Amino acid sequence: MAIFNEKYEKMERSELEKLQSERLVSQVKRMYENVPLFKKRMDEANLQPKDIKGIIDISKLPFSNKSDLRDEYPYGLFAVPMKDVVRLHASSGTTGKQIVVGYTEGDLKMWSECVERALNAAGVNKDDFVQVSYGYGLFTGGLGLHDGATKLGATVIPTSTGNTQRQIQTMIDFKSTCFCSTPSYLMQISEIINRDYDKNKLSLKYAILGGEPWTNEMRDIIEKSLNIKAYDIYGLSEVMGPGVSYECEYQDGMHINEDMFIPEIINPDTGEVLEDGSLGELVFTTITKEAFPLIRYRTHDLCRLNKEKCKCGRTFIRMEKPQGRSDDMLIIRGVNVFPSQIEEVLLKERVGITPNYQIIVDRINNNDTFTIKVEMGDDLFSDDIRTIEKATKSLESSIRSTLGIKPNVVLVSPGSIERSEGKAKRVIDNRKLI
Repeated sequence: MAIFNEKYEKMERSELEKLQSERLVSQVKRMYENVPLFKKRMDEANLQPKDIKGIIDISKLPFSNKSDLRDEYPYGLFAVPMKDVVRLHASSGTTGKQIVVGYTEGDLKMWSECVERALNAAGVNKDDFVQVSYGYGLFTGGLGLHDGATKLGATVIPTSTGNTQRQIQTMIDFKSTCFCSTPSYLMQISEIINRDYDKNKLSLKYAILGGEPWTNEMRDIIEKSLNIKAYDIYGLSEVMGPGVSYECEYQDGMHINEDMFIPEIINPDTGEVLEDGSLGELVFTTITKEAFPLIRYRTHDLCRLNKEKCKCGRTFIRMEKPQGRSDDMLIIRGVNVFPSQIEEVLLKERVGITPNYQIIVDRINNNDTFTIKVEMGDDLFSDDIRTIEKATKSLESSIRSTLGIKPNVVLVSPGSIERSEGKAKRVIDNRKLI
């Protein structure tokens, strides 16, 4: 039976918006006084803190972007003295400097409350054994789930990521009932369990999965292969970490912790705020964070928001699974392509293939090439060449019907695509190297 934070998760929208307004006004004033870049942007827009009287004025405020975090590296956007910062985290610096974020004691309490709500919503309770297989260290996943499960009172098993065989043996021996990781890593684990272990020895009931995009088709495969319920948890290091939003038992969108984060949907090209239910770029304003607050942070995640009250009774607005990222979109032969679209087709087809794939884009003689490597299952791999060719053509046709362009599908032998113990590397765009 899921447990609610009655004070906030079922709050009437009028009361919630009043609370958001009070917290926004206070946050804007504090940031104006303590964050030089924010003050500069406000001054450039001829805005003073007194001009922001509530959430109705939020669209007047300037946006913030990931580039701001890199430009002000490492501590230029902090709003408290460093003596008040009790923990630092950072995202990977694959495209430049790391993004450094900080937390006060109050921030860590807020974060653990968010993750506790997420676990509660999935049905996890203090009697459960929660195996945390997100990476610990500078990545926010491991310690974020760890602290939330500890606050809940569950038994935490901090395995971190990697050493997959030991992960599985620990899952069996320690009787883990909840597993937390990226979805691609649990997919990898489920393959090995179904191949090499007795699935009946598992005590697993839930999985809390996030850290990378994943489709409902992938969820269906994971749930059926392990006989569990798999729940989405969403977050960004910049905004907080995992727990910004989460799914409940109905898995009909992720509830955003609106008492702490104000969401908006904007046109990614113009910055215009879009009407309720529109597809656009998700933007967050943090209204309770102390060390590292952000105003109107552009996530680049593309999704819709739903304000209707959920069947679970929560009144928090729900965000759908992001359909992709505006900055991860591939433009191939003039067509906009999101990796999630391809994954959805592949996982629906299931014509003797596994869920493991890799998209490779290149440019030869000024023309884009578009190849998708897909692993065959053992049955298809052992079949005759005509069956494999038929499966290849079927996949090419389905993807062309969805995207509007035809890829070169290459079916490869089982196990030949590199596995990851963290986030899966689904796209290789060699055009960026030209």
